[in-house]
Amino acid sequence: MKNRIVLLGLASLVLVCFVAAGGYLYFRSFSPDRDRYPVRGIDVSHHQGRIDWRRVAADDVAFAVIKATEGGDHIDDAFARNLEEARAAGLAVGAYHFFTFCRPGADQAKNFISVVPRDRPLLPPVVDIEFGGNCPQRPTPEQLSAELAAFLSPVEAAFGKPAIIYLTDEAARTYAGRITARPLWLRSLLQEPDRDDWVFWQYHNKGRVDGVEGDVDLNVLQGGPAVLNVLSAPLR
Repeated sequence: MKNRIVLLGLASLVLVCFVAAGGYLYFRSFSPDRDRYPVRGIDVSHHQGRIDWRRVAADDVAFAVIKATEGGDHIDDAFARNLEEARAAGLAVGAYHFFTFCRPGADQAKNFISVVPRDRPLLPPVVDIEFGGNCPQRPTPEQLSAELAAFLSPVEAAFGKPAIIYLTDEAARTYAGRITARPLWLRSLLQEPDRDDWVFWQYHNKGRVDGVEGDVDLNVLQGGPAVLNVLSAPLR
């Protein structure tokens, strides 16, 4: 009887290990249907360290959205280099701003506009709304809409394009449909978003791309290369 219990315990342990290994492999290898979403991209900041953008471009990456600023005065110290080198490698490039809840939107707009150059084609500006790493206060949808409007108005005037709003799962549950309406970039790890009104879908937060050491966020565009060309078209 004791031997049977031991054998059952070992079998259960082996089964758990197989399930865990299978889950890990699924997590690492997950990728949306390439026939539906052929245009792939990454988003990066200084956390990715020095990036070999030519290797990135050769690894089925068509666009990169690069962190430029945060709050009213922070500048990502890798932004200028990443922007120039990603563009030189042939990628469509864009810039994003991490929106803090404890600085006025107008101050944050000045920071973003002062840092991101507008003399060459860019994807629409992105404003990142998430709770992780943000101020502890949680504005109401009405309060956030007011500060977002103060950010978006000067930014969109400067760049000549509607901005895209990035929302994590938690932020989407709290604010989606209740704040200033803009095209969306949704974070939905390992599963397709449950809505179809998005431009970008961030499907992985621990992906691997040649040319980047360690983990990187992976994204797809809704639409093919023609849509990417429209989004990155120069200002008229």
